[in-house]
Amino acid sequence: MDRLRQRADFLAVANGARVSSAAFALQARARSDQGPIRVGFTVTKKNGNAPERNRIRRRLRELVKRLDVISMRPHHDYVLVGRREALTRDFAVMLDDLRGALKRLDRPAKPRRNPN
Repeated sequence: MDRLRQRADFLAVANGARVSSAAFALQARARSDQGPIRVGFTVTKKNGNAPERNRIRRRLRELVKRLDVISMRPHHDYVLVGRREALTRDFAVMLDDLRGALKRLDRPAKPRRNPN
């Protein structure tokens, strides 16, 4: 598993599927190449000062380390967007949230109803 580091890669994943949780939002995008799974982490400034943002990012990285790689699809990019709730949420609950988010991403998208 590799890390996403280029801004262009983060922007490409932002256009893909998205699942929200209390502590994070998970974004995913399938790639056409045969490269490994790549994961990126981001936390915006509205989530606190630098030490708080770094703590959120460290917790998200640890989640991915403890996750079964089997849960993630090959040839995909994932981005975890941290939220302030990640500072106080129980780690085991966050791990369950991440597993559930990955399962929700695998479901086919429901067609949107047109209100007109």
